[in-house]
Amino acid sequence: MTTPQNEPRRAVFPGTFDPVTRGHIDLVERAAHIFDELTVVVAAHHDKRHLLSVDERVELLSQAMERFPHARAVAFDGLVVDAARQFGATAIVRGVRNTSDLEYERQLALANRSMNPDVETVLLFPSAEYAHVSSTLVRQIARFGGDLSSFVAEDVAAALRKAVERSE
Repeated sequence: MTTPQNEPRRAVFPGTFDPVTRGHIDLVERAAHIFDELTVVVAAHHDKRHLLSVDERVELLSQAMERFPHARAVAFDGLVVDAARQFGATAIVRGVRNTSDLEYERQLALANRSMNPDVETVLLFPSAEYAHVSSTLVRQIARFGGDLSSFVAEDVAAALRKAVERSE
């Protein structure tokens, strides 16, 4: 899939990915079918307290995305529209689980469009089996020692268990 100028279609998929969930990977797979190159942008967000470090999140994402050769995970500290510009993307991919997400994403899309009208926001809905999964929910389950297997890959679950131990 290429643009009329025969350039690859590039998109960024931003998020904190603390941790990366099966729902995130579902969206990566969907986006990977639409775009020639997908850069998953792991936000550092200094004003947020993360359970996993940015390096851990990039590594876990990279492992989870190995089957998508034209997708990569990178850390980025700044505005998503700046990440799109830096990585040559013409689209920002976002996931929407419910109406609350939709309103929030609408506001972000309008703000991003006002900062860079050349970048479109593409909203994707997760598979029904992941529509209830959020990183916040997964962190709560991890803190209470619950079974994470239906929410995250085993390597992510192991990293979360270690992170919970560090934080106690």
